[in-house]
Amino acid sequence: PMSPPTSPARPSWSMAVSPAPTSPRSEPMPLEVLNPFDQSIVCGLDYDEGPTLEAKIAAAHEAAERWRQVPLGDRIEQVREGLERFRAESERLAADVSRQMGKPIAQARGEVNTVFARADHMLELAPETLSPDILPPLDGFHRRIEHTPLGVVFNLAAWNYPLIIPVNVIIPALAAGNTVLLKHSAKTPLCGQAFEDAFGSLEVPGLVTSLILTHEETSRVIADARVSHLSFTGSVEGGREVYRQATERFIDAGLELGGKDPAYIAEDADLAFAIANTVDGACYNAGQSCCAVERVYVHQSLLDDYLAGAREALEAYRTGDPLAEETTLGPLASRGALDFLEDQVRDAVGRGASLLTGGARAADCAGNFFQPTLLARVPNEAAAMQEESFGPILPVLGVADDEEALARMRDSRFGLTASIWTGDQERAERFARSLDAGTIFQNRCDFLDPALPWTGYGDSGKGSTLSRYGYLHLTRRKSLHFRTET
Repeated sequence: PMSPPTSPARPSWSMAVSPAPTSPRSEPMPLEVLNPFDQSIVCGLDYDEGPTLEAKIAAAHEAAERWRQVPLGDRIEQVREGLERFRAESERLAADVSRQMGKPIAQARGEVNTVFARADHMLELAPETLSPDILPPLDGFHRRIEHTPLGVVFNLAAWNYPLIIPVNVIIPALAAGNTVLLKHSAKTPLCGQAFEDAFGSLEVPGLVTSLILTHEETSRVIADARVSHLSFTGSVEGGREVYRQATERFIDAGLELGGKDPAYIAEDADLAFAIANTVDGACYNAGQSCCAVERVYVHQSLLDDYLAGAREALEAYRTGDPLAEETTLGPLASRGALDFLEDQVRDAVGRGASLLTGGARAADCAGNFFQPTLLARVPNEAAAMQEESFGPILPVLGVADDEEALARMRDSRFGLTASIWTGDQERAERFARSLDAGTIFQNRCDFLDPALPWTGYGDSGKGSTLSRYGYLHLTRRKSLHFRTET
């Protein structure tokens, strides 16, 4: 695979810290959030630094010491109380998501609903997962394994799913007895504030604290001895930097760094179903999903029909104001993503691919709109096949058989998800045994099931959220070995 530069489309964050200034440092300008539809200012917020930041870290640490003493059942009930506060603001939260990062309002409402579905599932798992493991009886001894909280969890969340990315960490962290410092993306800080409003002032105050931070102050929080765990969603380069700092302190880090997820349309696939779902998997949330379908391999016998159907589906999307009910494709969150995607299209065409529809930004438009794009016969070495696009681009390549499809799918430094579209479960099992990815789908894509761990291989990151493994990642084991007879 190629090793090109970081995509500006991907939620990213650099940990580079500038040398100490020789002159007095000026106060940072307030953070301004731009609406990607019309470039208007959504809000302006002051950064946390100095005594303000210190007070917030200290409060989170103090709250962690108190919260861990609260019985598990009581913690779960208080977390449910916070979820009800969150639910009461559902429509406002959905609109805030649309205004900050451009998600169509119908999809934003769907994201709000997903918050509760995931939270409910994780809370249902908590009693069994967090209960002590009692070892078999041994005369004269009592032995058990406790799942103890880590303390303060520092959660660096991304903008593309600004509610469900942090909830994957916040709910199990709180249920396990931790507190959370939440530094949300600079594009979606109002979502961070929403979590603080819902969970920050329960019986034990300070369970979730929203932080507005510069890169420099973020580095300092990671280095703070009161922080016990790091959870980061963003770019590979950002992940490397935060992980380096975490390992300097011997704390663990969960890293979700994205993917270049492949789909294979086998010769026995239900073609109409595969077209509808892979196009949706590529364009939902304007393609700004870590597990979006980003490259498609189609059995040669179906290639022409797949391309014709995919083109029709792509050209049916309706762009517009994300707050309008009829909009099905919103603007990209980042203006710079438009240049990046156009570069990927030019690279693919320059390598012999055919551009069947789309391929450029919307003309004469204030919004960050990129046309839904279909590229045919894209060589596997093209950037559109190797580097995360994070936009509504569907690059397609025909393959002769399963073996060629598997080889093409494996040719990647990422490993988040992969999908096989076939009626033959044995074929799907065969691919699953050979593909290095955190989730293997058959006849499904771009979906998280909270009963299954969300994890990645290679440059897609490390650690797990969701399922019982999401709890194990946010606790440490403590062995109790008591001699009861002397």
